[in-house]
Amino acid sequence: MERNKLTDKLDAGREYRSMRMEIREAEDGQMLVEGYATVFNETYPLYDGRTYKVMEKIDPNAFDECDMSDVIMQYDHEGRVFARNKNGTLTLETDEKGLKITADLGGTEIGRQLYEEIKGGYTDKMSFGFVVEEDKKEYAMDYDQDLETCTRTITKIKKLYDVSAVSLPANDMTSISARRYSDGVIAEIEAERLERANRIKKIRILLEV
Repeated sequence: MERNKLTDKLDAGREYRSMRMEIREAEDGQMLVEGYATVFNETYPLYDGRTYKVMEKIDPNAFDECDMSDVIMQYDHEGRVFARNKNGTLTLETDEKGLKITADLGGTEIGRQLYEEIKGGYTDKMSFGFVVEEDKKEYAMDYDQDLETCTRTITKIKKLYDVSAVSLPANDMTSISARRYSDGVIAEIEAERLERANRIKKIRILLEV
């Protein structure tokens, strides 16, 4: 069976998250769009279930050693390249808020068309593709609501591949990669719940003796 591009990307460990973008007015006629690929220390949900939820946040130092040597801007993570940091039409920089991107879409006809779509409000969401090198997880249990929360902090991002304008607020790759990571965490939570239940059962047996 032929594997599709999405499966190949996910199996390579690439993850996707959503972001917003907007037009930046430029006096020199450049067609600039900008936004934050991610913001630091802001917790956002990956999965919200009845008995557990998975949250995520980005450490301010996560991009310190990130490979951003060749990052491109695309549409829906495939097809033509609208901007690229190697030729100076895409810039990426971290500040106290997060990772900020600025793209000049005036270099190609399709880029100018995308600029007009963004300017007109037809497209205002983006996603970015990256690979995590290091993270840490913290668990918290609310026994009153029987709700366990895992908060993942991404401490080091290995490589940033692309930023992409997307046709839907939550595109398939963003949703699938977030759920795929969450599935692994949920399995860990279920295993921990089972171990906890077994410990409680053993304690009760000992108390009854």
